Amino acid sequence: MCENHRQDRLDKPLHTELPEGHTLSRRDFMKVGIGALGALAVLELGGVSLMFLQSRSQEGEFGDTITAGPVDNFPAGSVTEFTDGRFFLLRAPDGGFLALHNRCPHLGCTVTWEPHLDRFLCPCHASTFDFYGNFDNPPVPRPLDAFSVRIQDGVVLVDTFELRRRENFAPEQLTYA
Repeated sequence: MCENHRQDRLDKPLHTELPEGHTLSRRDFMKVGIGALGALAVLELGGVSLMFLQSRSQEGEFGDTITAGPVDNFPAGSVTEFTDGRFFLLRAPDGGFLALHNRCPHLGCTVTWEPHLDRFLCPCHASTFDFYGNFDNPPVPRPLDAFSVRIQDGVVLVDTFELRRRENFAPEQLTYA
């Protein structure tokens, strides 16, 4: 680039004339551009937040009455997991039903059923729960919470709308067909 051309560029003002006689410097242009992008980011974040807070429950999922199936589908002494409903359906050896929430009452971690151990296991702190959801060791403060179970026309229904906090297992918590 020649020396004269470079000097001409340096002598030009760093702003552009606007129609009304106002000038817009590069700094002002950057401020407006960054402000507009920031406003757009806030709007997007607000939209995503509203979508996150909006209930996405569908009929037959957590927060509703879930049809587990016919009573005969659950053998005595079995544990069946309902992932969408976030519970385990137990059929006690005597035929009674109990629905246990799949969240640990300590930190809310998802517990798993370990059939070879005949226990529920919390992966967050290695606490275990027996077949009926009673806790075996600290730091868990209490047994797994339960949902209401009812039998209607030979079909097991679990109401996941409201949790029942339990202090320990009692036979009255079982529902019979």
